[in-house]
Amino acid sequence: MTAAPRRRGTWLIVASFILAFMLTLMPLPDWARALRPEWCALVLIYWCMALPHRVGVGTAWLVGLLLDVMTGTLLGQHALGLSVIAYLTLLLHQRIRVFPVRQQALTVLVMLLLYQLLLLWVRGVTGHPPSSWTYWTASFSSTVLWPWTFILMREARRQYKVA
Repeated sequence: MTAAPRRRGTWLIVASFILAFMLTLMPLPDWARALRPEWCALVLIYWCMALPHRVGVGTAWLVGLLLDVMTGTLLGQHALGLSVIAYLTLLLHQRIRVFPVRQQALTVLVMLLLYQLLLLWVRGVTGHPPSSWTYWTASFSSTVLWPWTFILMREARRQYKVA
């Protein structure tokens, strides 16, 4: 009977989500709020792509619920959106991983637009639609930051041998 492989680097996964929460909650001037990247979604996409056997829909649901509580939104709103993103990433992770970073960024853009569309649907159903077109700019700012996010997280994962 062989021993189960040791899971290394759980602390790095948790720390990256904590950093994403902190960046999400960081105060920004009024003009920059619409440009705030979807940090939790970016981190989730990366970990689902890099370690699909460790980070999945359950993690996305938990992160989404925590994000709902921290931002004061309807409970389950972000959980639904992040779970759908995690599912799609897990479904397509082998394809996405071989894409060049620019093509990955376009895939991430589509996933983030879907995420925001789900959030928009929930907000519309509850009677809180966004007030302007700037609602969609977060997906584009997140896409611009994807290459740096991907490279930094990949280097951290390799340095600390997260498996």
